[in-house]
Amino acid sequence: MPNQSQANDDPLVIHTLSQLTLNPESADWAVDYVNELPDDERQVFVSVADSNHVVVRASEAVVSKADQDCELGKWAGMLILQQEQRIQNALAFLQGICQELEEACCPTTVMKSLDHWPDLGNDLDLFTTADDSRVKEVMLGRMGAHMEPRSWGDRLANKWNFCVPGLPESIEVHVKRLGQTGEHTAMARRLVTRRVPKTVGSFTFLIPAPEERVIVTALQRMYRHFYFRVCDIADTVALLESGELDFAEMRRAADMGGIWEGVATFLKIVCDYAREYRGFAPALPAGVLAAARFGGDVIHVAGKFLRVPILPHSAELYTRQVANVALRGDVPATCRLSLLPYLASAAAVAYKVTGSDKGVW
Repeated sequence: MPNQSQANDDPLVIHTLSQLTLNPESADWAVDYVNELPDDERQVFVSVADSNHVVVRASEAVVSKADQDCELGKWAGMLILQQEQRIQNALAFLQGICQELEEACCPTTVMKSLDHWPDLGNDLDLFTTADDSRVKEVMLGRMGAHMEPRSWGDRLANKWNFCVPGLPESIEVHVKRLGQTGEHTAMARRLVTRRVPKTVGSFTFLIPAPEERVIVTALQRMYRHFYFRVCDIADTVALLESGELDFAEMRRAADMGGIWEGVATFLKIVCDYAREYRGFAPALPAGVLAAARFGGDVIHVAGKFLRVPILPHSAELYTRQVANVALRGDVPATCRLSLLPYLASAAAVAYKVTGSDKGVW
């Protein structure tokens, strides 16, 4: 029987979650797989689903296929109930935090976290154009939060993490900047100037416009973490199929940050991967396909996620980003981006010595 680390490295877990999430109507084999897992491996399965932010969606697919009175149906139903209770608590806190920030003249957008609905991430991400001193005043004073230590990467990106009493999820506030080194400012402001309302249950929040939602996710996946979660695929497919995306507007925004090729590549990977499980995928405009540097054929399962090779694929996107912002004459962004290789090297050394890169990234 595999131990937990072995189960985490089993590509079949990711493939099962992908089938349950992307094509639940044809997920009989995936439900059978979950049904046959012993208790300890089911716990690992749930852990991987949680890391990929698809616990609710995967469990709903299981419930739809299983008899609700059988052991599997009851197990999946309990998972949904537990997640719903956690999410309701998180949303209530999130609404209060957003209201307090807005009242303190901190225009705030909830980014990434609500894209996974009916699931919710394990931290709550906010972006604001206010000064960090005002943000800290609200979070530490009005909300009674305490601030977590900041890494080198956090300082460059100008982001702050807060723990709020009664809220298991951390609050991550990005202040005025986006990107691994905080290189994006003009593009970042669009998260506030173009934000739109989204109602989730009984709560209403302001979130980025569809184009910025794609850009933020592409930034995170293609220029920071170099891996995809199952939710990134499912969320983006749903957004593409909604018809809400204005591709010309999205390119205009991405070009501001020199990352159009990365955004286009992200979209191609999403569609290529979805096609594997559904037999079809949203059609992408010719301009997106022409700008994409590679597709879903290069990604592979490693650990809990779908990995994007750093060399040469992600490195090429970074090089193109640096060249694009330099040609545009954006000296501050170019200087910040030039620090990324050193930051990555420091993180690699820290991980090798201590087993963690927490103080760097």
